[in-house]
Amino acid sequence: MNGRLLLQGKNIQERTKKRMRDTITKKSNPKALLPIAVFLVLYLGLGIVFEYIMKIPMGFYNIPIVVAFLVAIFVACIQNRQVNFDDKLEIMAQGLADKNIITMLLIFMTAGTFVGVVGRSSAESVAYFMLSLIPAKFAVAVLFVVACFVSTAMGTSVGTITLITPIAVAVSTASGFGLPLCVASVMGGAMFGDNLSFISDTTIAACNGQGCAMKDKFRENFGIALPAALVTLGLILVLSLNTDLKGAVIQDYDLIQIIPYVLVLIGGIIGINVFAVLLAGIVSGSVIMLATGRIAPIDLLGSMGSGASGMFETSMVAILVSAMCALIREYGGFEALLCAVRKVFKGEKGGQLGMGLLVGAMDIATANNTVAIVMANPIAAEMAKEYGVTPRKTASILDTFSCVFQGVIPYGAQMLVALSAVHGMGFELSAFDVIPKLFYPGFLLISSLLFIFVIPEKMRFSRHR
Repeated sequence: MNGRLLLQGKNIQERTKKRMRDTITKKSNPKALLPIAVFLVLYLGLGIVFEYIMKIPMGFYNIPIVVAFLVAIFVACIQNRQVNFDDKLEIMAQGLADKNIITMLLIFMTAGTFVGVVGRSSAESVAYFMLSLIPAKFAVAVLFVVACFVSTAMGTSVGTITLITPIAVAVSTASGFGLPLCVASVMGGAMFGDNLSFISDTTIAACNGQGCAMKDKFRENFGIALPAALVTLGLILVLSLNTDLKGAVIQDYDLIQIIPYVLVLIGGIIGINVFAVLLAGIVSGSVIMLATGRIAPIDLLGSMGSGASGMFETSMVAILVSAMCALIREYGGFEALLCAVRKVFKGEKGGQLGMGLLVGAMDIATANNTVAIVMANPIAAEMAKEYGVTPRKTASILDTFSCVFQGVIPYGAQMLVALSAVHGMGFELSAFDVIPKLFYPGFLLISSLLFIFVIPEKMRFSRHR
């Protein structure tokens, strides 16, 4: 009898807590957004101080972003004394107890392992192979196309820029093409793949955050990204034809190393499960690297571990952001943000633009498009319900707009890595030399706006019957 009464009392207590939480959630509370503001001020403020006042190279990336998010979570835990600390822990745990979060973390680790296996020589082989086939006057166009392919296959814009920028410098030196144009072409192509790749951390974050299939998001994105890429390629060709050439770049390459990338790319496009695709890439890459004598077995295992560990920070950010956003949602922060959005953006098209500007603002503040998407995901999901936007379209908007902004900010990892590679080869180049030549992000923005406001749904590549 006493046990039954205790159980009933516990159930009543749990229902009371749930009603209290529901009440808090439904009530608009702008103060609940304070943890996000604390993170942005802390991260952006220190980044500006490190990068531009203290002149620390890669200043933004010397800030421990995990620590910044921990501070933001502590602020969220201090807020709202109506909910005790144990309940706050439970709320954060519920925010993490989502299939999409677990899937995202596993894909991050597997994708990192794949990149660790295939290494950099495969990407270089693609570039030198195409440069050997195509006339020198089209070398910059080749750089753009190669960067598009490599970044789509590798799933990383920073990795692509790291690999291809030295080749861009060699092309500029040998042929006479301007160094800013060569570097900007590589950066533009890298952002193309960052936006579309099935194993890009931005794609993984956007799709799993919105609960949509990667192939559906790819179809939605492809119709936006392809026109932007084609216009960029056409403009590069026009500029190239007016350049006096001096020579060409010749280098050895090994085509067999391209096979893992091609398998991953084709498998993703035709809709095979992403884990199966990545596993095929890891196995084929391992066999090729061992059979060709490129690496010893023990070193291959080390490369796998290094590739996976390279995703640890991104994974931890995803966990912390999910926990923080669970508290913000519970306190009514998302409802407050939605109230503000409703006043500015009207209708479905306005809502889509609002999502794009939201993730763009996050990206400007964090200089990291994956972090921007992870932060914007829960808010965008609420906006999608409010405005009737499909999950695949929401994921596409988040990924596309984040790549637009990330592709041009002078303090982003993409720009800093490109400039570092150029300086490492003994050449001087500034971000403001490169930005005017960054055609692709600009055309991607125009294409995105056209798809939101001008092109009818029935004419879009992504339309499903």
